Amino acid sequence: MERCAIAVRLYSYWAIVKEDGHGTLSLNMLLIPVFEHHLTVLSSDIDENQHANNLCYLRWMNEAAVAHSAENGWTAQRYIELGATWFSRKHTIEYLAPSFEGDKLVVRTGVTDWKSIRSTRTYRFIRISDDKVVAEAETLWAFVNLSTGKPTRIPTEVTDAFVVVDPEEI
Repeated sequence: MERCAIAVRLYSYWAIVKEDGHGTLSLNMLLIPVFEHHLTVLSSDIDENQHANNLCYLRWMNEAAVAHSAENGWTAQRYIELGATWFSRKHTIEYLAPSFEGDKLVVRTGVTDWKSIRSTRTYRFIRISDDKVVAEAETLWAFVNLSTGKPTRIPTEVTDAFVVVDPEEI
């Protein structure tokens, strides 16, 4: 009997169900298509304009991407063992409203596109107190071989760990 794997949506998660060749199905892993990273704006995040500095958003984007990857089974150590990892190629951030010290934000993020050597990740920053979108962003990531420093094809085991979502779902 041929082995197969299917993806099934369970609420806001995707389950990877595998068939073992003998008719037995097993739940392999739950994938999180859209990840939520929670944070509080600290006094050290505030700039001379009395709101969160632009660089903080970039840091929060990276933190959210790394946490999402780890939740889906791809930690920094696993990428190192693979011999390739993600390098940011381009960031775009649109600031829609300021955030201030003490604001609690949720950064919603997900992979919104795959190509052979790159990926696009979209982010939405939401202030929890009033559900206001304070920023929207996108990063173009390149998958890079650590020994050569050159872009390399993203292996199937990496792409299989993420569900590509419509940017409107973020």
